[in-house]
Amino acid sequence: MRSQLLKESLSQTLTLFYPFAGRIKDHLSIACNDEGAYYVEARVNLPLSAFLNLPDSSYVSQLLPESNWAETSAEGYITMIQVTTFACGGIAIGTFLSHAIADATAATTFISSWAALTRKCGEEAPCPNFDASFVFPQSVAYPREATFLGMLNPFVKKGIWQSRRIVFDASAIASLKAKTASSSVPYPTRVEVVSALLSKCIMAASKAKSDIQKSTLITHAVNLRPRARPQIPNYSMGNFVCLADALVTAETQLDKLVFHLRKAIGKLDIDLITPLQGDGGWIKFCEKMKEIGKASPDTNDEIDFIGFSSWCNMGFYEIDFGWGNRFWVGKANLGFLCP
Repeated sequence: MRSQLLKESLSQTLTLFYPFAGRIKDHLSIACNDEGAYYVEARVNLPLSAFLNLPDSSYVSQLLPESNWAETSAEGYITMIQVTTFACGGIAIGTFLSHAIADATAATTFISSWAALTRKCGEEAPCPNFDASFVFPQSVAYPREATFLGMLNPFVKKGIWQSRRIVFDASAIASLKAKTASSSVPYPTRVEVVSALLSKCIMAASKAKSDIQKSTLITHAVNLRPRARPQIPNYSMGNFVCLADALVTAETQLDKLVFHLRKAIGKLDIDLITPLQGDGGWIKFCEKMKEIGKASPDTNDEIDFIGFSSWCNMGFYEIDFGWGNRFWVGKANLGFLCP
């Protein structure tokens, strides 16, 4: 019953988000051919509580439709869904959305609309806006490396990836905030303090392994929508994302790391965003990405790289399909997961 309802409401959602039912044409184009989404169902002979008590990253990936996020081959799906039913009747909804058209904010809008239509509350379903090309005009000469995935290429190498889940409770976050507060950043955020702590630990491990003093480039993916003037609506589809970057060393103290992160993110303001809009904006964007790329490990073996992306305050936990509260929202293989 629920599975059928999800399929019917997904079909209605794809009518609103019509490019999501298309296929990837090339690195900058989507064929809006209405061929639909990939949808698969699975069953697990365990209760949902067994998974939630200790969500292992290797199991989380099995709740998502199989896909390689880095490959955007021609004719590839834009939207892939896996609905997994547990022995207790609980369900997990695993969603893969191609970054060719959606960043995390856009994904939240898509899933929120799907959930509202599942609840038969169509009037509450967010309607997408596809005017991104008017805000940031395209160019015939737009290079591949200027896409969201393209700007990540200098920092990503093929190999064996390992995932680890580290949980910080409220008291640990409060302690970190108190420890890293300074006159420069009197009220650090949870994202800043956790990013700083993880960076500090990673840099220490790298130094112990190689015994070589290296600088480290730390980046944070930043949503440009609320930073633009006028603000770009959250329901605008596309990748309104830019990388904030800070170059630090293992000797940088924890409170200074927080300061550098705050300063880097703060630079992505109206003075930077406004020139990116209008004719010639893509050239300025490419210039910024090239500047960051010069400090990447791909072009400089004396620099390590640490990349962060935060889903805090994205609204995933507010998404309501009508069957009770979400127990956990997680990330695996860079897809979107909603148990």
